[in-house]
Amino acid sequence: MNGLSDVRVAPHGQVLDKSGSRETKANTQPNMSRWALYCHRLASRRALMRLTDDQLRDIGLNADQAMAEAMKPFWKL
Repeated sequence: MNGLSDVRVAPHGQVLDKSGSRETKANTQPNMSRWALYCHRLASRRALMRLTDDQLRDIGLNADQAMAEAMKPFWKL
């Protein structure tokens, strides 16, 4: 043994799932720049605030959950 453990390194923004294949983190696109991701989060959170109660129910959220998500800063997941 050379003392090295079985360590797998993934590029920033990717994680290894249990099978060893690479997945991107939630809410990211593989070729999206950081600023494009921030703009996407900001736009989607603003859109979330405009949904009606029926639309929120369709996606499995209530008004309090939607407001909590919409009020997060764009740089937070």
